[in-house]
Amino acid sequence: MAIDFLYPQYEVVRNYDRCIACRACERQCANEVHFYDPEFQKMQADESKCVACHRCVSLCPTRALKIVKTDHTFKENANWTGKAISEVYRQAGTGGVLLSSMGNPEPYPIYWDKILINASQVTNPSIDPLREPMETRTFLGKKPGKIERDADGNLVPNLSPQLELRVPVMFSAMSYGSISYNAHESLARAACALGTYYNTGEGGLHQDFYQYGPHTIVQVASGRFGVHKDYLEAGAAIEIKMGQGAKPGIGGHLPGHKVGPDISRTRMIPEGTDAISPAPHHDIYSIEDLRQLVFSLKEATAYKKPVLIKIAAVHNVAAIASGVARSGADIICIDGYRGGTGAAPTRIRDNVGIPIELALAAVDQRLRDEGIRDQISVVVGGSIRNAADLLKAIALGADACYIATSALLALGCHLCRTCQTGKCNWGIATQRPELVKRLNPDIGSQRLVNLVTAWDHELKEMMGGMGINSIEALRGNRLMLRGIGLSDRELSILGIKHAGE
Repeated sequence: MAIDFLYPQYEVVRNYDRCIACRACERQCANEVHFYDPEFQKMQADESKCVACHRCVSLCPTRALKIVKTDHTFKENANWTGKAISEVYRQAGTGGVLLSSMGNPEPYPIYWDKILINASQVTNPSIDPLREPMETRTFLGKKPGKIERDADGNLVPNLSPQLELRVPVMFSAMSYGSISYNAHESLARAACALGTYYNTGEGGLHQDFYQYGPHTIVQVASGRFGVHKDYLEAGAAIEIKMGQGAKPGIGGHLPGHKVGPDISRTRMIPEGTDAISPAPHHDIYSIEDLRQLVFSLKEATAYKKPVLIKIAAVHNVAAIASGVARSGADIICIDGYRGGTGAAPTRIRDNVGIPIELALAAVDQRLRDEGIRDQISVVVGGSIRNAADLLKAIALGADACYIATSALLALGCHLCRTCQTGKCNWGIATQRPELVKRLNPDIGSQRLVNLVTAWDHELKEMMGGMGINSIEALRGNRLMLRGIGLSDRELSILGIKHAGE
């Protein structure tokens, strides 16, 4: 028997007084953790395969199961932690790059949690959102610098194409392939019901979903998967993906085992082959090159659709955003280092990029300083977890926010962070038909609608407490924010004062 240096990360605790050996856990686990032992006539578990997805716990009819983190430990060492040691063992055994999914889990600062919101009292009274008008609708796109009139004094329409959002939330890019058909349908249907948009990601658009085109943002990435004339014309807007928060500076990779017949047709690649996006767009090496692609896409769609450019939050993000604003794009999307992914090299996911809070504040201030803020809308993503994060992002300068991980959680994701295996027990990050069917699009889309509706209610309630009745009055209103436990430098970048000032 070969030596296995790695002890299972989780343990299955089974209460045999409750367990009736119905074998539901065995049927529900795609990782083959549970099995029936006929010799002892009871259920057993191979804990080395457990990813703590909690599917078995949720569906056990007698509540006989729970998953706990193992208390097995290495000898204590502040530098060589158990995690660091285990990763060395894994690479020594395989010779491969460590892959991870979802967002950065490291204990770096979460600036949303260190920003507090102001409230109105007497001289600036609060607003009752239940009885007074409260506007959370917003428009994304270039805003004209001035009103133009013709010789007769009539208004000259000079507004570029806009995206109208009933709520300042959109569903971020998740490709068909990285997530399932049913997950995409849930997002598309929810976007229609909410009056907002969902992003196809870089995997093209399944033919069945063209009907949701007016609420779809189609993405053009370096691999150009699934990009053709009908695809570009199907969406309400086109997003050029230059970077991603979970893996700045590198491309994408969809393993071949996820590329079945439907994915093959949609992405226009051979079935069973890996879909690898290059790190750069091989036709973009400058802002001038980017501008050429922007106007090529606008030309291809008769200048009827806004063009978004998605970049990762990196150290010089403000300068990059300044260039993007001059490229002809209508909207810039910034993805922070806690943004999710279906698969990324662990070292890049956990060490590259910067927090979205700092990136957003720096970009908004740079665009204002250069007098070009109204030339481009700003959308941010990368772990927007609740309505308070959403409000703080808008107050720091965002026009709207992208959500992805929180949307997947609404669909049932348990953040087990094994998306790259294709064995998602909740039917989300998988292409296996028997697993995909576990996600009901009727239920999934309604849960997404419920989530965003709840956030919208909370957003209005918080804005009312601030004495603000519209998103336009909240956008970039940093006077309504205060920091707590932050250094002077952090406060300066965020452009806010410390609590008590």
